[in-house]
Amino acid sequence: MEQPIVTEKRFNFKPTTVISELSPVQKPLMALGILVAFILFIAITAAAGWVQGVLYIIGLALGATLLHARFGFTSAFRRLASVGNVQGLQAHMVMLAFATTLFAIILSTGFSFTGVTPAGYVSPVGISVIFGSFMFGIGMQLGNGCASGTLYNLGGGASSMILTLIAFIIGSTVGAYHLPFWTETPSLPPISLAESTGLGFFGAWVVQMALFALIYLVTVRIAKRKNPPAMKPLPTTNGWKKIFRGSWPLFAAGIILAILNALTLTVRGQPWGITSAFALWGGKALQAIGVDVSSWGYFAGANGEALTQTVLADSTSVMNFGIILGAFIAAAAQGNFRPRRFKPGIAGAAIVGGLLMGYGSRLAFGCNIGAYFGGIASFSLHGWVWGIMALLGTGLALFIRPLFGMKNPNKSDQFC
Repeated sequence: MEQPIVTEKRFNFKPTTVISELSPVQKPLMALGILVAFILFIAITAAAGWVQGVLYIIGLALGATLLHARFGFTSAFRRLASVGNVQGLQAHMVMLAFATTLFAIILSTGFSFTGVTPAGYVSPVGISVIFGSFMFGIGMQLGNGCASGTLYNLGGGASSMILTLIAFIIGSTVGAYHLPFWTETPSLPPISLAESTGLGFFGAWVVQMALFALIYLVTVRIAKRKNPPAMKPLPTTNGWKKIFRGSWPLFAAGIILAILNALTLTVRGQPWGITSAFALWGGKALQAIGVDVSSWGYFAGANGEALTQTVLADSTSVMNFGIILGAFIAAAAQGNFRPRRFKPGIAGAAIVGGLLMGYGSRLAFGCNIGAYFGGIASFSLHGWVWGIMALLGTGLALFIRPLFGMKNPNKSDQFC
């Protein structure tokens, strides 16, 4: 078995990968994925320029990283709320610490590869964020995947994610239609720990690093007290083949995701996001059948301009395409792309979960990526509120999941 880098018991470190025999590479599927990815890259650069092409490549890397580590936001919250397993949340803290450090440097210096002034995701904190993130927390547990999880699991062969994604798009579109109402509800203005408090980026960085360290230490105490079942280690291999074939350690994947998010910020001027594309796709579909979505408040300004352009000109869309294809290629390389049938209960949960996530993400100004990951890394208070409310929503969802025939982790399980 692969030995952990850290062995001191006081840190409660457990490996997330194990040396094991891997399935054969699915060469035809892998070749197909690479061919489609290349053709789409040519189409994107021809239609929208090289910057979009670069963002698409970053999306491919994000999809591969998520798939190789099975990096979860949904599962991390569920394991914590159900049995006290903290491995996923600890990986989040490592990821957020690296992202916060990189974002602080980029945002304070204005560094950019493309000349676009970088700006973080800093959104208001009010009823819409509180309600929307709580709704999202419930939805991601029913849909068995968050925004990023829906995309990479779909690329990895999870059949039920087709239903989740369709419902996600519908929910996001309805949320876009209702957004003007929610923005009128009581709310605080956007609050940046760096720019709204006088702390500056260095002071805000110190505060957030202290919070990450505190949360990490609390998770260690939780794990020692509850002694939960560990995450089942994923199969991997030795040497350079691990990069393409084996599973990746959770902490390593978190660091890679942080770097890729920071790279996104320096290329397009905004952090990584996912769900705004879903509202755009839904809006374009309605527009195609004669609905005047351009009159909606959500589609004023830049969002309205996107309706008149090819979807390949939307940076979030091309990154989403990259995530799906990157995960597909990675799954084929691992030899585990195997779509399966799913039960009616799972189908129902996928639809309900997708609707809740889509609607909630619009109200909360983002999902687990745009609001939680990107928001906290951008020093936005709304990112912290999102994480707390989504965790509370997860707690409620644990009582709802069995109604759809879905199991929750149990303390008597060997793995969770």
